[in-house]
Amino acid sequence: MRAGETTFAGLLEGKKQFQVPLFQRPYSWKEDQLGQLWLDILEQAELITEGTEGSTHFLGSVVHAPSPQHTMAFPRALVVDGQQRLTTLSLALAALRDHVRASDPDWAAEISRRFLANSRTQGDDTVKLMPTQADRATYRAYITGPPPAADDSKVGFAYRFFLAKLAEIAISDDQPPLEKIEEAITSRLTLVEVSADERDNVYRIFQSLNNTGLDLTQADLLRNYLFMHLPTRGQYVYENLWTPLQKRLDPKQIEHLIWLQLVLEGENRVRRQDVYRAQRDRFTATDEDEGVYEAYAEELVRRSWHYQTMVDPAHENNPEVRTALTTLRRWDAEVIAPPVMLLLDHRERGLATDAQVARALGLIESHLVRRMICRVPSAGLNRSFMDLPGQLDPGAAVDEEIHRLLSSERRSWPTDAEVLDAILTKPFYHYGRANQRTFVLRRLEESYEHPEPIDFASAKLTVEHILPQTPGPEWLEVLAEDALDGEEPLDLHARIKHTLGNLTLTAQNSKLSNHPFQRKQDLLNHSHLELNRRIAATKRWGAAEIEQRGRELAKAAIEIWPAPLPGPHGPTEGKDWSLLHQALAALPPGAWTTYGDLAALIGSAAQPVGNHLAQATDVTNAWRVLNSAGKVAENFRWTGENRGPVLDVLRAEGVRIDSKTKRADPAQRISADELAALLGLGGGEDS
Repeated sequence: MRAGETTFAGLLEGKKQFQVPLFQRPYSWKEDQLGQLWLDILEQAELITEGTEGSTHFLGSVVHAPSPQHTMAFPRALVVDGQQRLTTLSLALAALRDHVRASDPDWAAEISRRFLANSRTQGDDTVKLMPTQADRATYRAYITGPPPAADDSKVGFAYRFFLAKLAEIAISDDQPPLEKIEEAITSRLTLVEVSADERDNVYRIFQSLNNTGLDLTQADLLRNYLFMHLPTRGQYVYENLWTPLQKRLDPKQIEHLIWLQLVLEGENRVRRQDVYRAQRDRFTATDEDEGVYEAYAEELVRRSWHYQTMVDPAHENNPEVRTALTTLRRWDAEVIAPPVMLLLDHRERGLATDAQVARALGLIESHLVRRMICRVPSAGLNRSFMDLPGQLDPGAAVDEEIHRLLSSERRSWPTDAEVLDAILTKPFYHYGRANQRTFVLRRLEESYEHPEPIDFASAKLTVEHILPQTPGPEWLEVLAEDALDGEEPLDLHARIKHTLGNLTLTAQNSKLSNHPFQRKQDLLNHSHLELNRRIAATKRWGAAEIEQRGRELAKAAIEIWPAPLPGPHGPTEGKDWSLLHQALAALPPGAWTTYGDLAALIGSAAQPVGNHLAQATDVTNAWRVLNSAGKVAENFRWTGENRGPVLDVLRAEGVRIDSKTKRADPAQRISADELAALLGLGGGEDS
């Protein structure tokens, strides 16, 4: 067997084919794995864009052996290990190709020719990667076209995932250009290529690869390196420093701590999977005296107390700081670890008071919560918090510095006006994670300072809709009274049901369900939550009441979560259409949606959505948007290549069109909630 480092380009360029044997499992990557890969791609693309020296990202191994169909004229190999990685990268490139096809057909053709398809071939030979039998037809459809209609496979999900991500960054000013995305995928994600001999038993190799022991972690490697350089002091360091550290923190926490120490010492571009190499390089830059290694261990132990306090605030003595840390733990965002560790370090060294630390932690909370309420994309948030420690003015008060830095334009901290608008118009129920939606409502409830506060830890509360998600006749009558001119009650329902003003916390979701408001009033009136008692005191529940409550909650939110300092706070001019672009990119062939559905998804109205789609030139699948009757809008015009009558295009994609009425089949309509589900937005865990 031969092994060497390569890239996706090095592996796939040229006329060849990698075949996945039948004994391999079908494609199985899920959203969390795709999301991590996308972050790695963005990180590499940013390094390329900045011209920054940085290590490539090691993706894993690809093991292959000659295929029985192998010839010198057309090399073919069996993929023994790594087919999930190769399939995912191929689908990412297919999505990039299709994203740029309308604006740059030559570039799209080059992506296909270099990385996806073999020219002058037929049948199965056309694809450079041929998955296992279960995925073969679907994968080939995405690579050679046309994409399959109504596809719910994992292959299709991955393809649409990358299409949606590309649609999001295409209209963002602070994301790397698409050319750098391609370069990152093809040249910056490194692989170890292992070539087996034709005499090797491929299946035995596969078995061996999948029955190996656990790899050494970055912390294991660094620990071993550290003690190799402590010939006389090793026993002391191990017994007095390292052993207590291992008892206090688990292996993953130690690895996280090692990374945080590097970040806090200025290595704010190092990745967690590279901490061993980065710290080793720092050691080799010194005189490598034993004292250097012992001092490193001592500093790691000192910071470990801060880390322990951060992850378990019960260890904090000051009540204000303990409350602030506990609140941030409930929010559950690991990205804030660098500034939190810095604040605790400053306090220990006498550079910050308890009050300053508590206020700074509250400002970090506000930054996170306001961004979630306004659905500011999270791309770049990790980098933002990694950079923060190195940007602080050492001579200024730490809480004021946190306020100043988080208020900078590129960090996009929403203003009071933006928070109010988002609470009144945006579908809060689809934003963030379930625990974060509960967090916001809990903090709003706590702001009422009830004399007998509820025990949230044991209450098992979830988010409940007052106006139900599936309204009955009584609810529709109320909505008909509040609907705007020309607006159907169901359209109004879609627009307001997920806004914060219509949501509360309860442990009685099944009892509240779709009951009329009078029945819900009785149940809510017996609630211990002030949020619910105020709803129960309302005579009716319609659009006007939801808006009024939204304004009250917005006022409370603005008081709980402080605003950024005056000045520019990010791209606030105009409407943010990124979520709409992502939704349309994820909309599969054979399906359609409406202007109203898209408006409900993004917190807008149908008319602005229609105007945007009529003017924008870079929107994927815009022809799949119809009016509420399922017909093509009268003013629809192709903004890119004219593909002919829209109904013919939709029919070819699998949409059933009534020959008399020219209406699309309602059964194939994708609602706002279904669009949210396609994008993996929150909501499903609650009521």
